[in-house]
Amino acid sequence: MELVPLGPDFGAEVRGVSLVDVAASDGAYESVRAAFDEHSVLLFRDQQISDDVQAAFSRAFGPLERVKIGSEGAGTFYSRLHNTSPDGTLVPETHSQALTARANQLWHTDSSFKKTPALASVLSARVVPQQGGETELTSTRQAWSRLSPSMRSRLRDAVVTHAYAYSRDQIDPDLMTVSERTALPPVRWRITWRNPANGRIALYVASHAYAVDGLSDTEARTLLDTLITDATRPEFVYRHHWRQGDVLMWDNRATMHRGLTWPQDQARSMVRTTISAVEADGLADLRPLEPGARSPPVCR
Repeated sequence: MELVPLGPDFGAEVRGVSLVDVAASDGAYESVRAAFDEHSVLLFRDQQISDDVQAAFSRAFGPLERVKIGSEGAGTFYSRLHNTSPDGTLVPETHSQALTARANQLWHTDSSFKKTPALASVLSARVVPQQGGETELTSTRQAWSRLSPSMRSRLRDAVVTHAYAYSRDQIDPDLMTVSERTALPPVRWRITWRNPANGRIALYVASHAYAVDGLSDTEARTLLDTLITDATRPEFVYRHHWRQGDVLMWDNRATMHRGLTWPQDQARSMVRTTISAVEADGLADLRPLEPGARSPPVCR
């Protein structure tokens, strides 16, 4: 297996090992898992991808998360991100899939708003537009390392509230139904997540985060905005230009990502599987000691 560096101090392209190899061989899995823990983002090019292959690869790393209510593919293991209707025509800009694509342009980490957060996401390119539609990623592990010692001391045990409704309300207050809001109440996590494989710490923040224990709403938003802005400065970001057959895997414990726009007269189809975190992935370090989340403000 060969690893080729991708981003600024994180990310690697995996060569010589395919998704099928990882699903079928303990040795291939162990090598790729070590690369994942070290580099946070892995790229596999020219894969013969199918839903079954993607699921088998993903299951090697842990249990699969079922797609949440209100999303395309709800109840299955496959989140389908596209801008086409069943008859193949492109959806209008007011369609829920188009609005979801807009929301995904916010810097985020997958499933931080769930009672069981995500270890990793695996995204495969099925249909790629001729231009645009790139995915950007940044290392929140590197962002943590850039903080001053005093700031790290201040943040190490800080607790943040996350809610899917908070990020979606920034796009359209009607994007989520009442049943979706009920199914996805706010959750609280520590602002840092330690990787137990190597002890390295990363910030755990994203567009779903809005409140910090002990801070006013204004103070919390200022702090979170500052942390996200610093983490996503252009010089710290890897921009992935998709090719059909690409599969990108990222560590939700140690990265943020976002999708970029593409011409709306061009089709795009991606499939994501999400791997749930388990205790071995460092959940004990993420859980706060006491309950009590605040509901997110509604953006109108």
